[in-house]
Amino acid sequence: MVRLNKIYTRTGDAGMTGLVDGSRVSKADLRLAAIGDVDEANCAIGLARLHLGGGAGRMLARVQNELFDLGADLATPGDDYAPTEMSLRIVPEQVQRLEREIDRMNADLEPLRSFVLPAGRGGAAHIHLARAIVRRAERAAVAAAAVAPINPLALAYLNRLSDLLFVLARWIVRDRGDVLWQPGATRRS
Repeated sequence: MVRLNKIYTRTGDAGMTGLVDGSRVSKADLRLAAIGDVDEANCAIGLARLHLGGGAGRMLARVQNELFDLGADLATPGDDYAPTEMSLRIVPEQVQRLEREIDRMNADLEPLRSFVLPAGRGGAAHIHLARAIVRRAERAAVAAAAVAPINPLALAYLNRLSDLLFVLARWIVRDRGDVLWQPGATRRS
């Protein structure tokens, strides 16, 4: 269990921070950019949960917890991706659960006829915002993986999570329909 007695330590004042193994890196490190984007995505999902209850709210609560696990995974250097008592790693079951949830919600949806605008009631617009932030986190994690070992399942989780959020946003508005892009609709008055 994590226990924080003191919030400020002054150890990051010079622009460095610690990773899980105790090593220190610049706060501008690509790995830290990915962790920051994951944190921002988690915050956006928390905001979306204000509009959601029931199964969708519970699903996003699980996702928020997993995003902390994902942040810990990204903060763990090395190429041994097996979870241990001392290192949290994203595991195949977490990615597979997202896939099952996507499939379950997608079964209730009509096929897409156009691109979906990031809008909608009942938290759908907030879910779209979270999805865009997750996509940014994925890009940051891919950039970090180009220079240091990153758990491939962490990358898969981010990719699948953005898919889940897209489908969830559509699922929330399924009774009223998607807000669809109309190509060129505003070129003429």
